Amino acid sequence: MSTYCISCGERLEPNHRYCWACGAERWTPPESAQQTPTEAPLPQPTAAPEAPTPVSRFVVWLFAAGAILWLVNLAQTAGILAAGAGRAQIADQIRQNGYTGQAATAVFAFYIVFSLLLSVLAAALHGTAFYGLRDRKRWGWLAAVLVAGAWSLILVGIPLLLVLLRPSTRRAYGVS
Repeated sequence: MSTYCISCGERLEPNHRYCWACGAERWTPPESAQQTPTEAPLPQPTAAPEAPTPVSRFVVWLFAAGAILWLVNLAQTAGILAAGAGRAQIADQIRQNGYTGQAATAVFAFYIVFSLLLSVLAAALHGTAFYGLRDRKRWGWLAAVLVAGAWSLILVGIPLLLVLLRPSTRRAYGVS
């Protein structure tokens, strides 16, 4: 059964706690009204004191772009590692830094595993943040905070982190 927002009239999905369009909290009937549905009064639209605001669409699509960029990085890294000349160039750089024998092999293996896993993990977190924020899920907000926290290490994610940690944004995603 579809329900509609009592503030703006937009259609709400059953799992939405807040209206995706205006941010108003979903109306739920009082306990007594739930027992006798024929006597339940119709809800009157009221202005929410402070409607929780979802993250802007720009921020949501920024996470989608991040996922795409990390997937491109993954493809480039895999291409370099698949090519014999690319592997040889990496091995030469490792030898130039003073590693020889088994140490060079261990550094090379670490480089392969670290670079591939970093790209996969970053793409997965960005994608999770995109889909979760778009669908107004709590786990999407959490993934977005993790990504923005990682990006804040190089100062890029600080503004995103500030937007995600605002009380109104947290309430919109059901995080108190």
